[in-house]
Amino acid sequence: MISQPTVYIVDDDDAVRDGLSLQLELEGLKVKAFSSSAEFLASPPSTQAIACLILDVNMPQMTGLELQAEMVGRDINLPIIFLTGHGSIPLAVKTIQAGAIDFLTKPIDAQKLFNSVQAALALSTKKQKHNAIYRVSCKRLATLSKRQREVLILALEGHSNKEIAILLNISFRTVEHHRSHILLKTGVDNLLKLSRLVDICN
Repeated sequence: MISQPTVYIVDDDDAVRDGLSLQLELEGLKVKAFSSSAEFLASPPSTQAIACLILDVNMPQMTGLELQAEMVGRDINLPIIFLTGHGSIPLAVKTIQAGAIDFLTKPIDAQKLFNSVQAALALSTKKQKHNAIYRVSCKRLATLSKRQREVLILALEGHSNKEIAILLNISFRTVEHHRSHILLKTGVDNLLKLSRLVDICN
C-alpha cells in the first residue's frame, strides 16, 4: 500500500528547515526534515513512496549535488527541488541536467515553492503508477510455462504458428492453444501489446 505523499527536506540551516516545514505542513503536506545528507541517507524513503526532496545545494561534508549523485547510485529515485542562497545559471543548469525538476533561490517565495512541490509530487505519483504497472506485468509473465515462453519468443521473432510448430516439434493446434493461453495469462489481446509487455520487464 502506498503511503501518504511526503516532502523530504535536507538543509543544514535550522531556521530554513523549520520555516519550510511549517509552510508545507500548513498546506496539509507531510514533511520529514533532515539537517544533513548523511542523516537523510540513514533513513531513506521507501522505493514505493510518493515523495519529493527539497535539497540545499551548499552543505558541509556532503553537498546537495553530491547527495543527488549518491541517490542515483543507491537507486533512490525522488524528484528533487534544489535550494541555494547563491544561485547561478551554470549551477542551475547542472542540477537540472542531473535530474532535478526545479532550482529555487533563497529566500523562497512560498507560492512558488508550493507549486514546485505539487509538480514534484505529481511526477512521483506518475512514476509510482508506472512502477506498479511494471510489477503487475512482470508478475503476469512469470506465470507462463516453459513451453509458453518458448512459443512467445518465437512469436515475437515473427514466426507463424506453422513455423513455431515445426521448430518446437509440436502440433499446429498446440501452438494455437499456447498462444491463446499466453494472451489470457498476460491480460493483453494482441501480439503488439504483448511485445510492449515483454519490453517493460526486460
